[in-house]
Amino acid sequence: MGTCTFQQLRRKEVINQRNGYRIGFVDDLEINTQTADLCSLIVYGRARFFGLFGREKDCIIPWKNIKLIGEDTILVDFFASKEPKREKRGFFHRKM
Repeated sequence: MGTCTFQQLRRKEVINQRNGYRIGFVDDLEINTQTADLCSLIVYGRARFFGLFGREKDCIIPWKNIKLIGEDTILVDFFASKEPKREKRGFFHRKM
């Protein structure tokens, strides 16, 4: 088993193996300071309208849900009650 620095983790894309959903890139880590164990990966929510309307919810992925850390990606088995929409639309696009 190899080692990985935080900077190397930040360059890896997190993908949910349940549905192929691209969650994003690692932004932060949660560490238990008592045991020095890595608890979870955190992917910040995307900015809404250039950050003027805040962000979507952050995705906190427990360490036990990480299945594989590869060269470019991290595969997770993660069930979120509601995954944020990552659909691109034009400014004047309306649903009918």
